[in-house]
Amino acid sequence: QVRLVESGGGLVQPGGSLRLSCAASGIIIRSHVVNWYRQAPGKQREMVAMVTPAGNTNYADSAKDRFTISRDNKMAYLQMNNLKPEDTAVYLCNVANIWWGQGTQVTVSS
Repeated sequence: QVRLVESGGGLVQPGGSLRLSCAASGIIIRSHVVNWYRQAPGKQREMVAMVTPAGNTNYADSAKDRFTISRDNKMAYLQMNNLKPEDTAVYLCNVANIWWGQGTQVTVSS
């Protein structure tokens, strides 16, 4: 059974940084596409960052030059720098466009 558990969210001031983690069990995530999505209240869920099995990455325009996705066999990470209030959302880990974690809340506010 595949399980994904996110952690690392919290309250941070604008300009700050957070590192989100996604712990996987029951699957080797390196063998699959790994995505980070986010969902803000009243907005559609959007893909923030993805990494392919080959290590190719892609980012939403809003995340380029600020966010970095990485992963190993069992963990995925999202390093977020220079955070802005509009980054406030629940961040979710997704593997293979099939499995989802429960999400972790990120709030950017002074």
